[in-house]
Amino acid sequence: LATLKGTEIAGTISLHPMHGHGYEHEVPMLLADYVTTDQGTGFVHIAPGHGVEDYELAHLEHGIPLPDTVAEDGKIMDHLPIFAGMHVLRDNARIAETMAEQGGVIGIGKLVHSYPHSWRSKAPLVYRNTAQWFVSMESHGLRDTAVAELGRTAFYPQAGQRRLTSMIEQRPDWCLSRQRAWGVPLTIFFNKATGEPLRDQGVIDRVVEAMREEGADCWFSSDASRFLGPDYNPDDYERVTDILDVWFDSGSTHSFVLEQRGDLDSPADLYLEGSDQHRGWFHSSLLQSCATRGKAPYKGVLTHGFVLDEQGRKMSKSLGNVVTPQKVIDQSGADILRLWVVSSDYYNDLRIGPEIIKRTTDNYRRFRNTLRYLLGALDGFTADEAVSHDQMPALERWVLHRLAELDGRIRDMTEAYDFHGIFTELHTLCNSDLSAFYFEIRKDRLYCDAADSVARRATRTVMHEVFSRLTAWLAPILAFTAEEAWQSWVGDVENSVHLRSYDPVPPEWYDQSVSARWDGIRRARQVVTTALEAARNDGAIGASLQAAPTVHVSEDIAALFEGEDAAALFITSGATISCDAAPADAFRVEGIDDVAVVFATADGGKCARCWKVTPEVSEEDGICNRCEDVVNG
Repeated sequence: LATLKGTEIAGTISLHPMHGHGYEHEVPMLLADYVTTDQGTGFVHIAPGHGVEDYELAHLEHGIPLPDTVAEDGKIMDHLPIFAGMHVLRDNARIAETMAEQGGVIGIGKLVHSYPHSWRSKAPLVYRNTAQWFVSMESHGLRDTAVAELGRTAFYPQAGQRRLTSMIEQRPDWCLSRQRAWGVPLTIFFNKATGEPLRDQGVIDRVVEAMREEGADCWFSSDASRFLGPDYNPDDYERVTDILDVWFDSGSTHSFVLEQRGDLDSPADLYLEGSDQHRGWFHSSLLQSCATRGKAPYKGVLTHGFVLDEQGRKMSKSLGNVVTPQKVIDQSGADILRLWVVSSDYYNDLRIGPEIIKRTTDNYRRFRNTLRYLLGALDGFTADEAVSHDQMPALERWVLHRLAELDGRIRDMTEAYDFHGIFTELHTLCNSDLSAFYFEIRKDRLYCDAADSVARRATRTVMHEVFSRLTAWLAPILAFTAEEAWQSWVGDVENSVHLRSYDPVPPEWYDQSVSARWDGIRRARQVVTTALEAARNDGAIGASLQAAPTVHVSEDIAALFEGEDAAALFITSGATISCDAAPADAFRVEGIDDVAVVFATADGGKCARCWKVTPEVSEEDGICNRCEDVVNG
């Protein structure tokens, strides 16, 4: 005995164990990387007609012809000596005994090991090579065409392009045929003598006409002579009884859905499905269209994740975690379900459940309350009240700039199907920009300024623009709520929010200088509001209008406040902007080093009308000069 490496015997020719009994062919020794050292001897037989790895090693790498050994009934074929007619599974013992009798084995024993079984019948399976019909990926350049077309296709998300391209680059030829009881038949005749398929347009035309009248089953139920016609002898031809891969069926939708209808364009603007369809519908549609049309069937491909429960588990009746769309609609309304969709990042798997729906409902209330506030603030507003852009205060011009900026983003995100991004932008607008900032600041102007003052009219003009834009942006998402709000404003059922034109914003609304200025003001205001909240928590004040803080800032920030009523922006009764160095005990916010606040209470009495604390409030009437002018005016 000797010890040898596998590489030393690679290529060695050996005799078959049943040599001398009809098995006279040579058996080469081959190296394989799928043979492991932790199981078996490391020295194994291969069956290239009964397994993918063995097939690739023997046939594809070394050109060894594929033997036909096992018939459809699981029995060894008649042309094989000694074992012909034996069943490869049921006759295991008989096969082993026969090999022992012929001297073909050294020893026989039993070993427990894994073996493939049918998931449906639980019966053991036999892998066997069979003749199939393929579409070549190389002979007519299908692979290159498909890869090139993917480079011209838009993907959402972009990673889908890399994934599908990689699949096309690495895939083998497409096996079209399946052996099933029913399906769309492969309508092919092949010559029994030559094995060549029959290519005759007349035969094809007769098959097409018969299927058009009777359906696909006519291929199986009709005599072959019906299709072959007078020019061919049915005895010379074999009819293929295989059916088409079902993915070929689905991949043909580009032809039968789009090309057959005059009101639709081809290729499709967008194919959209779950992320598993990169190897399914997206894949088969691409190959079929590129093979028959030379181009992709789509301009864009969008993939989404799957809906899971709140814990990220797949929904199932056995777990009791199924959430149906109808249940959400019945309990919370259709708009809540629609908002959940756009508030989720659908590029990944989506989660849904009671707590998530509750959070979605909270987000919905923010949008609804914003619309309700705007409707209240705009009561009685008409076009005659509107103020032109050049008469607008700086804060109003900032709001219009935000609308213009957001309008552009939403248009871009709509084109990119980024609905989650649209939700995020609208939520920020309603929550941070409007409710917590603009509405708070302009509440005093709405409630307390003279009704016909330019400042108040400017505020209402801007709020009208906000309402108009916001209902348009929300309409595709909160379809019913947007319509309800719009009808509360226009009062005309024929004038639906969903029928409005989506006009671009006036170009003068764009103003980057206004944007930069108010970003700085809001940054400083953040420190002031945090300081006021701390004073409120300490019991120093009950409301911000009782305060008159001094805000120490850099000269650059002080310049931003020029011409602005700082107290109005801070919602205090007084405020001083100072460039002096702040005392050591001044209030600061980490990360904002150039703003510090010294808290102080406002001097004077509280106006009974606007609630501001000013020295001018008298004991007699209890209102400030501004309010007195409005009341007496």
